[in-house]
Amino acid sequence: MTRAPENLLALRGLLLAHLNLDPKTVRSQDLEPAEVGIVGDPNHRGGYHCGSDRVVANDYSVVESPRDSSGLTLDAAALDVGLFEVRSGGGTHTLRTFSVWCVEQCAANAADTRDIREIIYSPDGRTVRRWDRLRRRTTGDNSHLWHTHFSFFRDSIKAGRDQTPLFRRYLASIGLLEDDMPLTDADQPIIKAAVHNTPIGRTGTTVAEVLDQMRLLPGQVEALRTQLTQLAARDFTDEPAIIQGVLAGLTPEKIAAAIPPSLAKQVADELARRLAA
Repeated sequence: MTRAPENLLALRGLLLAHLNLDPKTVRSQDLEPAEVGIVGDPNHRGGYHCGSDRVVANDYSVVESPRDSSGLTLDAAALDVGLFEVRSGGGTHTLRTFSVWCVEQCAANAADTRDIREIIYSPDGRTVRRWDRLRRRTTGDNSHLWHTHFSFFRDSIKAGRDQTPLFRRYLASIGLLEDDMPLTDADQPIIKAAVHNTPIGRTGTTVAEVLDQMRLLPGQVEALRTQLTQLAARDFTDEPAIIQGVLAGLTPEKIAAAIPPSLAKQVADELARRLAA
């Protein structure tokens, strides 16, 4: 018999855990368990809701991609998501906005979408559209006005691959889930390079350049402390002499070196404004 695979059951559980706000109460805006389906009803024949015992001759969910033909098992490879409405992060989120977001991620070929074969959905509750990775079809029947259908390539289901990352990203993006996906070792150099080489602020200074300036500051502060200690040991009879002595050690070059680039730009702009006045 066609069965629901563990990875799609995990995805179903994730969505119900965060989009059914009160499992003890049936509310029209919640996503109910009956609205999140994997296996087709007993009369269902053909398509990704069916396993190998229910597919039909030339079934599109098998013959159009080697990823499907090689991955065919008794497991279903689809998930239906019904109507919901939640308020989070200052916005209202519905099946429509959820579906459009998922399609946009697929169209952008985000890494966590590449096991999705198709999404059949309605962006407005009036028209049905289909995003198809294989570009075979563009629409679906009217039942998709009130539910969105996700098909997964069968080889990814057979392999037991985790299908929750895209949906975790969605839940995180609307404030219903902390984005706690762990970083891999391969992510670290990419993130480090992006942070250190990305321009910040109006001057285009990079984080790496600011850090370089910060590394210089301790030595500059220590040099100033030494100068002050030396001056304190001297016998000055008035404050102007002390001030003059301190300033004597603060050359324009040292002052400029101690100012971070972003602050230096602001100082230069202010001096130019005053000189022009």
